[in-house]
Amino acid sequence: MSAAARWGEMPDRIVAGLRRGWALLIGPVDHAAVLAAVHEEASWCPRYVLMVVLSAGIAVLGLLQSSPAVVIGAMLISPLMGPIIGLGFALAVFDWGEVRRSGLALAAGSALGIGFAALIVATSPLQAVTAEILARTRPTLFDLLVAVFSALAGGYATIAGRGGTIVGVAIATALMPPLATVGFGIATGNAAIAGGALALFFTNMIAIALTAALTARAAGFAAGLSPHQTRLQALAIAGVFVALAVPLALSLRQIAWESAISRDVGRAISASFGEGARISQLDMDFGADPVVARAVVLTPRITADAEAAVAARLADRRRVSVRIEQLLVGNDARANAELAEARAALARAEAARAREGEAAAIGEALAILAGAEHVAVDLPARHAVAMPRPPVSLARLRAREADLAARHPGWKIEIVPPTATPLRIPFAAGDGATPDAAALADV
Repeated sequence: MSAAARWGEMPDRIVAGLRRGWALLIGPVDHAAVLAAVHEEASWCPRYVLMVVLSAGIAVLGLLQSSPAVVIGAMLISPLMGPIIGLGFALAVFDWGEVRRSGLALAAGSALGIGFAALIVATSPLQAVTAEILARTRPTLFDLLVAVFSALAGGYATIAGRGGTIVGVAIATALMPPLATVGFGIATGNAAIAGGALALFFTNMIAIALTAALTARAAGFAAGLSPHQTRLQALAIAGVFVALAVPLALSLRQIAWESAISRDVGRAISASFGEGARISQLDMDFGADPVVARAVVLTPRITADAEAAVAARLADRRRVSVRIEQLLVGNDARANAELAEARAALARAEAARAREGEAAAIGEALAILAGAEHVAVDLPARHAVAMPRPPVSLARLRAREADLAARHPGWKIEIVPPTATPLRIPFAAGDGATPDAAALADV
């Protein structure tokens, strides 16, 4: 037999080996009963619609609250696993009618879940991007592997009648939470979140369906398929898995690179500040060139040129622009004394600016209200003197002097009449010795 012929028979040999192993594992399988059960779980019905709506609502509320427990609850009641397993079994037996039926139920359920989640987000006062949302926006090769192993468990549970295993499969393979995240992205206009979550859903859905198809073939379903059909099926499934694995592997590589940079930056910052300091916050901007790291460091003492020191530690490995904000904390006596002195100096400077501002305001008021030609302000002595331009009314000047003194307590304010203004003292009629009190009041 030629090498090409042996290679062509390889898929048949693999399927035969899997069947023998499966028979040893679970024994005989009632194919008709299993297909009937899969058909029932993959159908579009009122119960299916209700559970989609409920699981979508629970999932999006859990995402908005960043509550893993609530999100897990949505996974448990999501009915989407049924149509996906049904799609996989239909592909295994080449039942295109069942493929269309399961595919329509899956597509309609997914659209309903996305729409209901988007409606809740649009009417919710909470629309912040939480950690639970971000966790479902960057699928990697690990997500594909989780979906494959979960589908193997789900296929085994379906064929062997182990319903309890499906609960663990539903938790391990997230289906509704990514769809709820897509709804969040649509409602908030965030295309990056919606696209990433949709990619995660399709990764899980395709991996589960194809792995379920392989499991069904291993269990003896579609035993009547020709060798050519088996080879075609095996090549198609392998091709799809490779097409999924390549971009997901690149995504995993990018995430690993970002994690390594974050770790190196954190270590360089810690080494530059020494004992007693800790990183309160570290934000990385990987879209910038070079990468920008913004850190908040809680430290017992201010470190001069900290950014340059961190950059020097990273120079041989990473090209990163580091920006550090230092906050003094702790019980270090010297640091606390420096901080107290800095605060006292700031308070003194603010008080001096306030006094200068008050002196300037008094001088301006004297110049305007008294029509003063000359104004002298002695800030240390808190004394202001103004000499108005003639002609002036002494009564009016006294009133304005008293008004300014009342508005600026602690200041001595004087308005000195100009020497060019003669002081006339009226006397009572026929009396050259007694001033006229009524007339003198108007002087």
